[in-house]
Parts: sequence; structure tokens; C-alpha cells
Amino acid sequence: MPIRRATKEDIPAVEALLAQILEHHHKLRPDIFEAKGSKFTTEELTALMEDDMRLVFVYEGENGEILGHLFTVIEEAKAPKKPHKTLFIDDLCVDEKARGQKLGEQFYQFALAFAKEQGCYNITLDVWEGNDGAKRFYERLGLKPQEYKLEYILD
Repeated sequence: MPIRRATKEDIPAVEALLAQILEHHHKLRPDIFEAKGSKFTTEELTALMEDDMRLVFVYEGENGEILGHLFTVIEEAKAPKKPHKTLFIDDLCVDEKARGQKLGEQFYQFALAFAKEQGCYNITLDVWEGNDGAKRFYERLGLKPQEYKLEYILD
């Protein structure tokens, strides 16, 4: 399978994917997301790629190009919840030029297998309101709402 753990050499490609996500989120919520910038510094990405509780994976194409990434966090439930482990998908991105090739589904199937291997009870993730394509994608894969986060914007 072309999905593997990310290395420091993948950082430029991951940064380019993060820029695609930022642009998409900026279009959805310009009040919250800047038009340019990055979710992580290069140093933070380097540290993440060495963290065994916040694993980053990449999808490597046939020619060695990085076509997507998957950021995960293994979380332990805190009281008063029953003890359990969750695999939180912090970020899943398929490069715009590689969409439509079922890479997102492959990433999700990989995440399911990885979560089971880690002894997780469930997988969770967040989708911004207005990101209807992502909602449809995850619903098609069988995910259901766990909770709703509501907001009221102060003037």
C-alpha cells in the first residue's frame, strides 16, 4: 500500500497540502481562517513526525510524489467517560490534482485498520459547517454525528 508514515523529507509536500486546506477553509470561514499561512511551522511538523501519539501518514504515488496526508492523534478518554481510546483524524487531505481516485477512501480504510491495531474504540474527526463535500464523503463511509458544536458570533 502506498500509505506510509511521513518523514522529514515529506515536509515540503505536506506544507503544500496544508496550504490547499487553508485556502479551502478560508473560503468557508474567512472570519476565522487567514488566506495565507500554515497550521504548523516546519519545526512543529518535524516534531509531529517523530511523535508516536500524533502520527502523520502520507500517500506516495508511483513516481514518489506525495498525493495526500493523514494526521492522527491517539486520545484517551477522561472521566467521567468510560475509559477508551479514540483515533482522532486531525487532518485528511488529498491533493487537488489527485482527487477522484479514491485516495481519501484508502486513507480512511488505513485509519480504520490502524485504529483497530492500536486498540481504539472509535474514530472521530471534525468537519467545518459548509464543507458539504467532506460531510457527504464521511457519511458515505459510515460516520455519524457524535456531537454538535454550536457558535454565536459576537459583533
